Amino acid sequence: MARKTGWLGRVVRWLLWTIAAFLVVSIALVLLLRRFNPPISAFMAEATVGAWIDRDHDYQLRHQWVDLTRISPNLALAVVASEDQKFPDHWGFDVEAIEKAYQMNQHSHRVRGASTISQQVAKNLFLWSGRSYFRKGLEAYFTVLIEACWPKRRILEMYLNIAEFGTGTYGAEAAAQRFLHKPAARLTRSDAAVMAAVLPNPQKFLITAPSAYVQKRRAWILDQMQALGGPEMLDDIDAYPDRH
Repeated sequence: MARKTGWLGRVVRWLLWTIAAFLVVSIALVLLLRRFNPPISAFMAEATVGAWIDRDHDYQLRHQWVDLTRISPNLALAVVASEDQKFPDHWGFDVEAIEKAYQMNQHSHRVRGASTISQQVAKNLFLWSGRSYFRKGLEAYFTVLIEACWPKRRILEMYLNIAEFGTGTYGAEAAAQRFLHKPAARLTRSDAAVMAAVLPNPQKFLITAPSAYVQKRRAWILDQMQALGGPEMLDDIDAYPDRH
């Protein structure tokens, strides 16, 4: 009995040390990324390794970090309008959207998500693709962490630099250069709306050849951008301190 108790005690101590180490490392990493830009995200790494394993010689990772002040405010507004209209106000989660998605998913074979921009940053930057309760729990943990440690400006900047806009193309600058042949700073409202329109499935929907669905979604996003009042609505989260 004493031997079993000793074995169990060692397991418990190992688990506690593992959890403590994870907490320390994750908090330190999030604090570090408040100031320093990541060279790559977890999703970028996963896609690159996957292409290497599959021997996909056509795959090319395209990514170029630019500061938020070098990304058109039109794109920032477009992604807020399309992905998370409560972004300036919530603390990482949109409870109302989660409840609506849960109700719809009870009666539909098509799963509807309710992830905020903060949740998508947590997932894309630190985690892996796929669905599981364990990964969702980690996503929630990192969401709370970045909301507590980063200003909204940094969360939005991170999202616009690591979101996938096409196969192998991550971030506003790489996408604008590849698909629209202009820097992200010069994106028009229409450019921004079509880029935001492909975000739900950037490997299926194309910026350069928008389907009827993407065109319809772009029109809706433009309406939402207008309803939100233009890029000035983001001034409340100190998104563009150097713009004036």
